[in-house]
Amino acid sequence: MFVAINYIACKAHYKSRFEHLFATRAKAIDRMPGFIRMQVLRPTEEGHEYLIMSNWQNEASFKAWTKSKEFLEGHQRGFKDLKAAKHAGSEPPMTSTFRTYEVIAD
Repeated sequence: MFVAINYIACKAHYKSRFEHLFATRAKAIDRMPGFIRMQVLRPTEEGHEYLIMSNWQNEASFKAWTKSKEFLEGHQRGFKDLKAAKHAGSEPPMTSTFRTYEVIAD
């Protein structure tokens, strides 16, 4: 199994919007071959990132998703928010870092 974790740092004013985006997500990732499940974790301590953990059958399935129309569909609202902030000359309301892992014990 392969796990991708997206570490999301949100500005304080954007946290409720971020959570709303996931509560009303398109579920496009759910249609992808090799996708197993996704969890969205809210930090319990101030200053820590949200974690988006997606489980995949293998790395190839994850990489195919990152290049798919489903990836764009699933992220379009967040991308619009980032674009609007850039257009307004503001800092982005969130930043994102992907890290990937192979499961060695379950």
